[in-house]
Amino acid sequence: MISILVYSESRFALNDATPADLPALRTDPAALLWINLCEPTPEETRLVLEEVFAFHPLAVEDCVSDSPFPKVESYEDFHYIVLHVLTPGLKGEFAFSELDLFIGKGYLITYQRKPIAAVQSTYQRYARPGSPVVRGPDRFLHSLMEACVAAGEPTFERFRTSVEKVQTDVLANASATEIFEQVVKLRKAIARLKDIVRPQFAIANELGQGKHRFVRATIVPYFRDLAEALSHYQGETEGLAEQLILSFRIYLNKSSHEANAGIRILTGITALTFPTLLVGGWFGMNFERMDELHTPWGYAMALILVLVGTVATAVFMRRRKWL
Repeated sequence: MISILVYSESRFALNDATPADLPALRTDPAALLWINLCEPTPEETRLVLEEVFAFHPLAVEDCVSDSPFPKVESYEDFHYIVLHVLTPGLKGEFAFSELDLFIGKGYLITYQRKPIAAVQSTYQRYARPGSPVVRGPDRFLHSLMEACVAAGEPTFERFRTSVEKVQTDVLANASATEIFEQVVKLRKAIARLKDIVRPQFAIANELGQGKHRFVRATIVPYFRDLAEALSHYQGETEGLAEQLILSFRIYLNKSSHEANAGIRILTGITALTFPTLLVGGWFGMNFERMDELHTPWGYAMALILVLVGTVATAVFMRRRKWL
């Protein structure tokens, strides 16, 4: 599906242009275009990217195939940008949708493999009478990137909640299997999140330096502000990763301490039974002559030896703070 938004003299003109109008609109110096390709057919993609705008074949190839990381590439008469828009996923995870953009003199082209809510809402914001004044495609680009960044906030909030849950479970003596599964799952997801946020911060920061010919000086501060927001998300992502590792280390130290306490108790019990084992082993030896077995005080003496030895061992261990 191809949607074509036309501005003329910096104001909204029409939103019902057809693909057949593109060649004429492309050559109109007063026209400012936003062309939104949403789930386009191969024919629609070829018409816009290859026939009307004649983009570089490498840029077209990158656009129609998946890109693992966000990026910006500069060509002679346009910039090609790849963004990853975060969306909530299933079972507490997150997903992302790729958004490809072409920006040049008098136009912005967005390419969506499947509908992205942030893109659709931003497009509709400008596609009606009374919409804001737009003097260049960089205004469309900034508004779109700002909406995409805001769309990722629920994902960050979900990660904050998940990391806090791990911290709570560590203190609540959750099972080792449960803790380990949560940590591994979150660690993997946060690492992927960092791979998305870091290059998008680099893109906004680059656009905010005023070095690109299709970003006007009046829009540069807005991209700087966007880069600052992405920098905050980048720092928060790294902070969540550190909190997760710290929680896991606390869990390991706690488990080690509990295991050592258990071993110390077992060792103490073994030491306390030593007098009993010693006396019992002595009287259990198979000698031909053992006079203590025939005296009426033999059993009492053995019992006294066991009690005295056990009490003495307990007192000694208590003084050494082994119990």
